[in-house]
Order: sequence, then structure tokens, then C-alpha cells
Amino acid sequence: MAMKERFMDRRKVKFLVGSLVIVLAIAWLGFSSFDESLAYYKTVHELRAMEEQAYGRRIRVAGNVVQGSIERLPEAIKFKLEQEGDILPVKYIGKDLLPDTFKDGAQAMAEGELMLNGEFRSTLVQAKCASKYEAKYSQEFVSQAAGQND
Repeated sequence: MAMKERFMDRRKVKFLVGSLVIVLAIAWLGFSSFDESLAYYKTVHELRAMEEQAYGRRIRVAGNVVQGSIERLPEAIKFKLEQEGDILPVKYIGKDLLPDTFKDGAQAMAEGELMLNGEFRSTLVQAKCASKYEAKYSQEFVSQAAGQND
């Protein structure tokens, strides 16, 4: 009987060790992928101030698209973001189409990495909707709502 109990104890220990290894492996994968998916949000000025620390990091940077800076190439779209007088050249190499609201003077956010040549290589670009649409919609909504309540 003692031998059977020792055999059961060994099986329990092996099961616990195996379970612990699996849990630790899953935790490590989760933490390592979480760190890689982080993107630091910076303004153009803050990105410039980071200097060498900005290279190799995933960063989101926002600003206004400089008038006349959008250049559509076969392999990429180049444009410049401006904020508080600082200008950042951006090269968008993503596969998604840019939104219709992406145009000269629009507020835009680019996500990617700063390259050694000072160009920001982006894989994601988002353009903010102009606030005039929001204001117009809310006024129309209020007018319609007031008309329905009468």
C-alpha cells in the first residue's frame, strides 16, 4: 500500500509541475506581447525631444497635416504633421485606405516608429472628423427632437 501512495504522490507532483510550467509559459507570452503592443502617445514636439530614446519604439503622434504636403506614391503616402511649429515627415506604408477626412489641414494621428533619418514610418493613420460635422448634427438633432415633442 505504501508503494501505491508514493506512486500517487509522484503523479501529483508531476501534474503540479507540468501545470505550473504551462501557466508560467502562458503568462510570459501574455506579458511579452502586451509590451510589444504598447504605443506611446506623443506630440510632435515631445517626439523630437525624446531624441535617441524614440528609435525602435512604437509611438503614436498627432498633429495637423501640412498644406500641400500629401504625396501619393505607388508604395507609400508621404505627408507632414505639424504641431506648435514642429514638423514631422511621415511615410505611411500601411495596407488600409486612408479615410476621406485625411486631407490638407486635417488633424491626424500616425502610429509607427521614428527612423534614423528623422522620418516617421507609419503603419496606421487616423484622421479626426471636423467638429463642424458634430456641431451641425447636434443642431439638427435638437431641432428634430424639439419638433417631435410639440
